[in-house]
Amino acid sequence: MGKAILAEATARQAVSFVLGATAALTVVMLVHYRAPAAGLSCALTNGQLSGWRSLDEQDHRRNGTARAVHHHTPSVAVPGDYHHLHQADTTNTTTTHAAAVPGDLLPSRDHQEEGVEEEAEEFRGLAAAVSRAAMDDRTVIITCVNKDWATPGSLLDLFLESFRIGDGSARLLPHVLVVAMDQASQARCLAVHHHCYHYTIPGITSDKFFGPEEWMDLVWSKLKLQRRVLELGYGFLFTDVDVMWLRDPFKHVTAYADMTISSDNYFGDPDNVDNLPNTGFFHVKPNRRTIAMTTLWHDSRSSYPGMNEQPVFNMIKTRLVTELGVRLRYLDPAHMGGFCSYGKDLGKIVTMHANCCVGLGKKMRDLRGVLDDWRNYTMLPSWEKHRAKWTVPGACIK
Repeated sequence: MGKAILAEATARQAVSFVLGATAALTVVMLVHYRAPAAGLSCALTNGQLSGWRSLDEQDHRRNGTARAVHHHTPSVAVPGDYHHLHQADTTNTTTTHAAAVPGDLLPSRDHQEEGVEEEAEEFRGLAAAVSRAAMDDRTVIITCVNKDWATPGSLLDLFLESFRIGDGSARLLPHVLVVAMDQASQARCLAVHHHCYHYTIPGITSDKFFGPEEWMDLVWSKLKLQRRVLELGYGFLFTDVDVMWLRDPFKHVTAYADMTISSDNYFGDPDNVDNLPNTGFFHVKPNRRTIAMTTLWHDSRSSYPGMNEQPVFNMIKTRLVTELGVRLRYLDPAHMGGFCSYGKDLGKIVTMHANCCVGLGKKMRDLRGVLDDWRNYTMLPSWEKHRAKWTVPGACIK
């Protein structure tokens, strides 16, 4: 009897062992069967990456530039007429510290061969300059100056001073890229600021802009440069140099909007397309919609001869929203004020723009008054700050 029981137990152990071994062998065979597919997938991914690198190196050899050591952001391909967008060029070897751009916002690497060399020459060194100044989220603050605005004691000095004495704005100063429109302003910028870029405008070689046609070319060239920054995969906040930065404006820029812009005439609703825009202060995110927007905006110059970029933007803003799907949002003048319209509460004001003002001397006088008012406000005890008021910009508004 005991032998029978022992034999039965041994048989059961043998059966269990065979079943376990069979299951283990099945798992091993399945894993082995799937391995080549996984390896093929990995090999394809590496091959694709190798192909991208090869194209990148060919681009740099063709343009005679050094290959930058950074996360390369290709240019956005926009359907329709807005497709003449090319890969970034750089002259310096830089390391981009910025975060990667989301895939749905990245442009296609397809680009037209025609015009690449000309564009590379016009914007040579811009990619490296933007990379050095950009924040971790690939946003850069851009302003433009000429020799008159950059002379000692002029607008550039007041602009930089406003960052230093503002509430929380000093930390933004290392992310300001000053675009110099002539050699004299470039030299002055390099003496007072870390990030300067000399933009050589095609067809204009002199440091002097004599006629209205040359001046208009200068005004519109800013838009070409802004579009190029978007093509490089960076967002930007453009600010005229006569805007005083007293607090951090990024707190008022929403993630929803493609473009957030200041307003000369604000009707109370930030989404009301009928608000009157002021293109002296606006934030733009890099995506296909905004590159198409800047392309259409620039191309519309020929439809409105003699106008600068601000009234033309006002004329086409509805098309930008309805046809291109641009998400446009306006800033409340209570926060982003200007001489045209500004909030009375110094506790809310973020920036102050010397708009509705013609003449450098008048702007300088009233902007000094703005900074004086701000200094007086910051020196008041907390219980007295609510009494502070702006001095009326008497030189500009009479």
